[in-house]
Amino acid sequence: MAGASQDTDDGIVGINVTPLVDITLVLLIIFMVTAKVIVSRSVPLDLPKAASGTEVQTIFSLVLAVDGKTQVNSNVVASDDAILPLAIEERKKNPELRAIIKADSAVTHGRVIRVLDLLKQAGIQKIAFGVTPIPPATVPK
Repeated sequence: MAGASQDTDDGIVGINVTPLVDITLVLLIIFMVTAKVIVSRSVPLDLPKAASGTEVQTIFSLVLAVDGKTQVNSNVVASDDAILPLAIEERKKNPELRAIIKADSAVTHGRVIRVLDLLKQAGIQKIAFGVTPIPPATVPK
């Protein structure tokens, strides 16, 4: 009866792959969910659409000068804090209001972010930055 007795001192000789597969599938799901979050954090582009150009867009224009002056729709305002009530008033007139921030390249980053925050507080969701286009760099051959 050699086959009837089992030696209990031997270790486990088989590998159970079920936990490995479970962990791999959980990690795959985590990567898929986080990839979606990472992609959604990119800057959303609101590209204009035009078939015949019949609709006119209302624009809330802001100009930030390096000397501290601020213009809203070509009118000089006392300070950056005066932007919020003007933006709220314009937003009430047109819920699809678009804002364009044109800041001098020497204007501090903090000031631009402050103005951006004021526009967000006013409920304006469509914000763009005005730039001067430059020709593309040529690559020497």
